Amino acid sequence: MSVIGRALISVYDKTGVMALAKSLAASEFEIISTGGTARMLRGEGVSVTELSDHTGFPEILDGRVKTLHPKVHGGLLYIRGNREHEGAVSEHGILPIDIVVVNLYPFEQAAARTEATESEIIENIDIGGPSMIRSAAKNFQHVTIVVDPMDYAELSDQVHEGRGTSLEFRRRMARKAFARTASYDRAIANHFERAVSQTADLTAKEESLPTELRIDTPRVQPLRYGENPHQRAGLYGQFSEHFEQLHGKALSYNNILDLTAATHLIAEFSGDRPTLAILKHTNPCGVGQGANLREAWDKAFATDQQAPFGGIIATNQPIDKECAEAISEIFSEVIIAPGFEEDARQQLTKKKNLRLIRLKRELGSSADWDLRSVGFYSYLLQDRDTKRVAPDEWQSVTQRAPTEKERRAMWFGWRVVKHIKSNAILYAGPDRTLGIGAGQMSRVDASRIAIMKAKDAVLPLEGSVVCSDAFFPFPDGLISAIEGGASAAIQPGGSVRDQEIIQAADARNLAMCFTGVRHFRH
Repeated sequence: MSVIGRALISVYDKTGVMALAKSLAASEFEIISTGGTARMLRGEGVSVTELSDHTGFPEILDGRVKTLHPKVHGGLLYIRGNREHEGAVSEHGILPIDIVVVNLYPFEQAAARTEATESEIIENIDIGGPSMIRSAAKNFQHVTIVVDPMDYAELSDQVHEGRGTSLEFRRRMARKAFARTASYDRAIANHFERAVSQTADLTAKEESLPTELRIDTPRVQPLRYGENPHQRAGLYGQFSEHFEQLHGKALSYNNILDLTAATHLIAEFSGDRPTLAILKHTNPCGVGQGANLREAWDKAFATDQQAPFGGIIATNQPIDKECAEAISEIFSEVIIAPGFEEDARQQLTKKKNLRLIRLKRELGSSADWDLRSVGFYSYLLQDRDTKRVAPDEWQSVTQRAPTEKERRAMWFGWRVVKHIKSNAILYAGPDRTLGIGAGQMSRVDASRIAIMKAKDAVLPLEGSVVCSDAFFPFPDGLISAIEGGASAAIQPGGSVRDQEIIQAADARNLAMCFTGVRHFRH
């Protein structure tokens, strides 16, 4: 058979490559390939030249060096028709390679696996693949580079029709190829940034931050609109690696914000008793724990029976039928859980628009960065607030120490209040929220709103614990909480008037603990 060109195929993801190779072979292209790809093609009857036979040099160093060879890159980079280039390749026995089909080791997936070792991640850094991609893409005037299986059909059609490819197609594929290598290199750089920050001296915080902010991630899907109908919006990144939509209409921009907030909150209770949280506009409006999720639902819903309408529900355990039946009594936008038992799923999918989201990864507080746009093409970056201060680290600062029941209420409430917009005040029992005041300009107002909410829900605050995301700047906020019925308080401390506030607590027999950690949320 005469050969009109050569195609080098070396892919990790072998989706669609068999059909492509057969099409190229039928169009009289010689197929050069490596390792597992060559074995697979040969097993299906495709004639393949091993790359080592093409170069005359074996694969070495456990495959780390196989495509890094002048007969590969010379065949890709030389300018056809250039007399000097033609003479050089002829002198050194370099044959032209006209089509390159390459995709890369799955570095992004390897780095995202929490159980992956450093050596596994390093071995998934592809060297030869990006090198071939860049060589072929640079010489797009003469060489076709394809990095996405979605483009195989168009490549086959072009080769079949004209025994070659159009300049427009090659230019388009080169753009896509350089975008892929840029994204790949940024993923590797970001991994090393994270690795360095995790091992850096925590006293040198500025040195542990990335020196450059690299954002290069594919659009997962366009969204109908943003926060409001007149705003354009899209979803980018690795969202689908963490969440799987099982039912319901497409997620909106606001849904995604809400379910993200819900996931971070419920992660505080990973491995704990059955816990359920209801959120609205990224704020919790009720959180409860129980012997089962139905009990947890009852306690969470009782905190505020109006706000949950159209809200987001998150659980730390798979949802069962009893819980599903209770949830179904109101309208909800999204339910997110580690799973749904079959009879629960049947119950919930009766509502065609209700979005059911399965958490694909084990719950745990995310340690990734918190990134925000502040406009003006500028960004803020910070560690995500995953810091926990366990009860044995608290400082009891009043004459009366908290009772065991109060300590349990403190631990429950402290994990919730960090997820409420500041200024935040929360009244809690050992296994439920009782009143929530969110996003107020004054801590006293936040307390008043929380008390009002509890009264509206007919939930007594006597003997409850008041939790504050930041210190009480004046005694009035604490006194307001005591008058509301709180018998204990937990707060970061750190006010210049701490001593006055402690005296106010002692005068009213309030037990109070300082955590030393503030949890502002803007």
